[in-house]
Amino acid sequence: MTFTGRALGLLCVLVLGCATSGSWAAVSASLDRDRAALGDTLRLSIAATDGEDLDELELLPLQTDFEILGRSSSSKSSFINGNFSSSKELLLDITPRREGMLTIPALRLGSQATSPLQVLVGPPPQGSTGDEELLFDAELDRSSVYVQGQVILTLRLQQAVNLDERNITQLQLDNAFVRPLEQNSFQRMVNGRPWLVHEVRYAIFPEQSGTLEIPAQTFTARERAPRRSLFDSGGGRQVRRSTDALSIEVLPRPDNYPPGEWLPAAALTLEESWSTPPEQLEVGESATRTITIRGEGVQGAQLPPLMFPPVDGLKFYPDQPTISDEEMADGLVGIRVDSVAVVPTRAGSWQLPEVRIPWWDTASNELRYAVLPARELEIGGSAPATAPQAPATVPAPTIALDAPSVPSTEAVATGSDRWWPLIALANGAGWLITLVYLAWSRRRRRQPATGQQAEATREQPAFKALLQACSSGDAQSARKALLDWAATISAQPRLASLAQVAAAFADPALDAALDGLNAALYREPPSPWDGAALADAARRLRSSKQGASKSREAPLQLYPQAS
Repeated sequence: MTFTGRALGLLCVLVLGCATSGSWAAVSASLDRDRAALGDTLRLSIAATDGEDLDELELLPLQTDFEILGRSSSSKSSFINGNFSSSKELLLDITPRREGMLTIPALRLGSQATSPLQVLVGPPPQGSTGDEELLFDAELDRSSVYVQGQVILTLRLQQAVNLDERNITQLQLDNAFVRPLEQNSFQRMVNGRPWLVHEVRYAIFPEQSGTLEIPAQTFTARERAPRRSLFDSGGGRQVRRSTDALSIEVLPRPDNYPPGEWLPAAALTLEESWSTPPEQLEVGESATRTITIRGEGVQGAQLPPLMFPPVDGLKFYPDQPTISDEEMADGLVGIRVDSVAVVPTRAGSWQLPEVRIPWWDTASNELRYAVLPARELEIGGSAPATAPQAPATVPAPTIALDAPSVPSTEAVATGSDRWWPLIALANGAGWLITLVYLAWSRRRRRQPATGQQAEATREQPAFKALLQACSSGDAQSARKALLDWAATISAQPRLASLAQVAAAFADPALDAALDGLNAALYREPPSPWDGAALADAARRLRSSKQGASKSREAPLQLYPQAS
């Protein structure tokens, strides 16, 4: 094929790729929050993943319960790895016409439609007393919360004057994890007077039962004054407001909760997917089983790791889990994705056991289980001549180090001399790319050593802190120090729960010590804790790790090998 023919072929592929991308067009809608007061302004975002004309969106059904105050639009396009994509977004500022649970109906755009959305509209806020032009208050979304459960703190600033140099004190709490959430800004009408409202929200996860005290938060700003001349800086008076201090009851772990990792959540779901239909598996072939855990009102780091018990006739090769957090109107949604390659070693019928995760429903105050039922596998075919190898997660790139081929004299003689500059340019670019890649890969190989040195530097003080907490019987400090220390001697930099530590080391003595630590952390009333067992297990694991390093053996394996 000539150079011109190859160029035309590539152009056709790109055009077809752009043309087929439109078949995946979709329209979606989202709200900035799901609760509002009558007179508030809401932001409705409508997005299309391809070149749809959002001006043709049917908005008449929306205007039954909402008034449209303003609109704006934006668009963007990208071409990544040969894939072309474009998107458009329509932003609508709307205000509810009445109180109650209102529904934003499905909005149609051609053959596509958005999903309906709901928003709870409360009564209009009470008017401010006197001549106040600035209000600052704090509120919690509930009066009690379970230990390690989620409570939302909202700091709300309402202003009827222009302000500069706005600042809110940073929220700091002992014995609680604080995660800032997305801030909201909107307009509000109170007694016919417009106010600008800013909401700063935090997701708080208490670490101890009892009473959690939230100190008063302070807002400071400078009122913007009109300038009298070009030389006037326009600086106004300093304003300062503080919220009331708040407290919330933190409930202990219930006695009827089963042993293991404590998991309070608003909802918990399990989903399963396969790269290849499991009913089509043959001996020696592999299929990747992916299990996704989604928990509302929890962090992704709180979700327990999945174990894959051995099954005779099957081999399992777990991959490193993916842990993330998403934000919803009600707070955080934790997500954990565990994947494992399943390789049958002989034909027959095999059963994958069910996956059962206990969790505490914080809405109904009862124990629930998220369950994936057991699955039967019918494996066909005969055993391979050699044992199957673990599938590689990412194939290693192959670099061709042979000299690039040079066209023969006959081939060049029959072509035109104008192709020589292009051929020379292509060869030179190929060699340049190869040299750059070699330099980059050599640099990447040097990076792990630096990371290992950094972990070695952190390990000693973390281990001392763990021993000190065990010696003093401080269960809370021991939990934190154990997570810090275990991360320094493992390949998992993000250990956030005791269950993850247990899964990483798979040590019976450590498991028993962690059960005792869990009981001391979450039982009410608190019971004394003896950290001797945990300290002994940590010393033994540390000695084993150091001995393996000196003898240049393989590093400590944190993910199960083929069983």
